[in-house]
Amino acid sequence: MMKKSLIWIACLLAAPVWADCEKTNTDYDVVYCSTRLYLQADKELNEAYKKLVGKLDAEGRAILKEGQLAWIKTRNKNCSETRGSEILLDMDCATNTTVERTRFLDDRYRECASSACMNGKLR
Repeated sequence: MMKKSLIWIACLLAAPVWADCEKTNTDYDVVYCSTRLYLQADKELNEAYKKLVGKLDAEGRAILKEGQLAWIKTRNKNCSETRGSEILLDMDCATNTTVERTRFLDDRYRECASSACMNGKLR
C-alpha cells in the first residue's frame, strides 16, 4: 500500500497540466487527468500492438516482442526514478513515449497492409 501511495505522490509532483485538464482545481485533479491520458495512450498502444501481431509471421512476432520489451525498459528508465522507497513517475514522459511507440506500430501495420511486413523494421 505504501508503494502505491508513493507512486501517486510521484505522479502529483511530475504531472503537467494537460490541455484537456486546464480547469483542474487541485493537485489531485492534475494527477487524475494525467493518469487518464496515460491510460488512454496505453490502451491505444495495446490495440496497435495486437493489430500488428495479427499481420506478422512467427519470426516477426518474436522480433516485435523483443523490441516491445526493450521499448518498455527504455520507457521505464527515461520516465521513472526510484529514490529509496519512493518511485517518481513522469506521466508526461510516459504518455508522450507511449504515443510515439503507437505511431511506430501503426506505421509498421500500414507497411504490412500495403505491401509486405518487413521484419527488419520491427525493432
